[in-house]
Amino acid sequence: MFECIDTGRKASGNPISGVVRKGDLVLTVQIPTCPETGKLVDGGIEAQSRQVFANLKQAMEAAGGSLADVMLVQVYIVDSADWAAMHKVWSETFKAPFPARATVVVKELMLDGMLIEIVANAHLG
Repeated sequence: MFECIDTGRKASGNPISGVVRKGDLVLTVQIPTCPETGKLVDGGIEAQSRQVFANLKQAMEAAGGSLADVMLVQVYIVDSADWAAMHKVWSETFKAPFPARATVVVKELMLDGMLIEIVANAHLG
């Protein structure tokens, strides 16, 4: 059985877990919502990328790790033109050795106005 990690963020009310851990393995899905309000942040792809990676950092710390433990990130964006702005924030967020990354352009994401969503896998230790 895995453990659901409480990040201290406002819960969505949906029957999903944003961060789970089993042993040293952490799996998380993050969206660009404000931790205090649970509302989607405004400001375009750069602001949403900053928020989604800040949420990832918070999730990793709540699970007992850090961004340095992240091994793989799957990034979903709705516009290929947003790749450069997302990558800029990525480059400011992660340090070498960088996690493996797949960036996928999708037709749309579940929240109206959401431009980015990420899935991350980490190994603590």
